[in-house]
Amino acid sequence: MTETTAETTTRHERFEQGKAVLDAIDGAAGANVIGSLADISPELAHQIVAWGFGEIYARPGLAPRDRQLVTLGMLTALGGCEPQLDVHVNAALNVGLTPQEIIEALLHSAVYCGFPRALNATFTAKKVFAERGLLPVG
Repeated sequence: MTETTAETTTRHERFEQGKAVLDAIDGAAGANVIGSLADISPELAHQIVAWGFGEIYARPGLAPRDRQLVTLGMLTALGGCEPQLDVHVNAALNVGLTPQEIIEALLHSAVYCGFPRALNATFTAKKVFAERGLLPVG
């Protein structure tokens, strides 16, 4: 029996595993990000898919919804990550978080990240919710 690990899988296999995870979590938004890198940095696209999703997101230690809560908090804390927040708010909805839970997480981030970053993240979430017909958030 052959064990499949990062050491024994091929570069292509890691990419394919990551692509399946990316598609399940981010859907078209993730594919658009990866596609937009094809002409400028295909290696960055490969690493996002193979390592970020094939190795990290695929780990069993956290449920996808929990990973998205962590990701929303970190992107909010970093600031200036609104395009990535857009993708990950969509992903959070895709993996079962409600708009109310997302807004609560972003409100909570104000305590640690400050109002400007929480506001920017909340307005990004509002844009995503509007695009998906989820406004008003109750």
